[in-house]
Amino acid sequence: MAVNKHQKQPHNKKKKKSKKFFIILAIEILTILLLFGAYRLYILWPDKQKEITNDLKEAIGENGTSLSPKELAARAEQEKLRQENKERQDLIAQADKMTLGYDYDGAIELIKGYQGSQGGYKVYTVLSTAVDRLVKEKEALVLYGNSYSSVTEINQLFFHTLIADTSLAFDGDGDTKGYNMYMITISEFEKILQILYDKGYVLVSMSDLTKKVTLEDGTTKYTANDIYLREGQKPFVLSEDDVSYYKYMQGDGFASRLIVGEDGKPTCEMVLSNGTISTGAFDIVPILDAFIEEHPDFSYQGAKGLLNLTGYEGILGYRTNDPDSPTYEADVEAAKKVVQVLKAEGWEIGSHSWGHKNMQVESLGVLKTDTARWLKEVGPLVGPTDIYTFPFGDDIETTSGTYRSDKYQFLKDSGFNVFLGVYKEPWMHVKKDYVRMTRRPIDGQALIEFPERLQDLFNATEVIDPQRPEKDW
Repeated sequence: MAVNKHQKQPHNKKKKKSKKFFIILAIEILTILLLFGAYRLYILWPDKQKEITNDLKEAIGENGTSLSPKELAARAEQEKLRQENKERQDLIAQADKMTLGYDYDGAIELIKGYQGSQGGYKVYTVLSTAVDRLVKEKEALVLYGNSYSSVTEINQLFFHTLIADTSLAFDGDGDTKGYNMYMITISEFEKILQILYDKGYVLVSMSDLTKKVTLEDGTTKYTANDIYLREGQKPFVLSEDDVSYYKYMQGDGFASRLIVGEDGKPTCEMVLSNGTISTGAFDIVPILDAFIEEHPDFSYQGAKGLLNLTGYEGILGYRTNDPDSPTYEADVEAAKKVVQVLKAEGWEIGSHSWGHKNMQVESLGVLKTDTARWLKEVGPLVGPTDIYTFPFGDDIETTSGTYRSDKYQFLKDSGFNVFLGVYKEPWMHVKKDYVRMTRRPIDGQALIEFPERLQDLFNATEVIDPQRPEKDW
């Protein structure tokens, strides 16, 4: 039987269609890959183009010919000089930033320490010119900004822990009255900072105000320190009392403790009303640090503030007062770490007594017992300090003359040389053996009841938080 040569045609057609399908599929896949590659090239092309261009510039001359080894070496030298020039410009920018905070000596030494391929800073006109400019700027600074004639006129403004949540602090319970009288809110503090900055105030440290000099007979003496600022600037000191975040404040809208944040800077933890813990700028330390970061000319040579610590409920939110606590060792180590970071950031620490007792009315025996406990429990955590800030602002002596009491002699023998009280206006004594200074309270009572006392600093009506209750005392 003869076989028809067209009998297998349907099977061959199927085979051809299948082959065509795979070819089309392969083309589509290839097209997608090409489109994806083109998209990636489009995205990365600017950077790649620069890289290619730079490589070509290195290897090819202006006329399109390959560079000789000598020409390549010349190009490499040009690139080196370009990099050095950028380093010098960056160095000047860094020095200028330092001078914003009045560190002219540091800025000048930074530039003078430069060493380039041609030699020291003097061989580079841009650097020697910058040094001459900075020297002239430093020479133009004036004592106390020409705002005061004496260090004794400088203000010290003190605050207590800031209210972070007004709805909890001013909820009408038994503590509301005290918070209204003695605390201010974050909003009020931030407004005050901005007003002080706008009016030319500049933060200085307690240690900037005076210095101890050695006399010819070998004894020492305290003298006023010279603080040179730009014309019109006004030096002032800022301090915060009771930075312990006491138990009675828990749940009332305050920070719960100071910690070291992920960026290595001091910040706060706060227990929210739902029991969760939030990290942020809930008190003076991180708020002021951030403000100075944004306004470096608000701080004289890195000055921040003075933190005055009690000890009866630990320090900085850590219960370092109870050796029987299961977390005692961890609290001690955490507190030490925070203190270390605070000091590195320019904060100073003073004693506010251990038990926050009125040492004007307490006996010498109570003062001795209290001071011994502060030195034993708090001293090792914060390191040496010679600043004693009187609880309630009540000085150990009511006279404004020279200290003569046994209480003074005991505190002096215990290592304290700087004594801080409270008064409505600046007052300061710089004596041979000690420094005595008053501080002006910035609290709810001053804002509401005595706004006229603050008029030289700011207008209280522009500062008061609308959530603050009216006078309730």
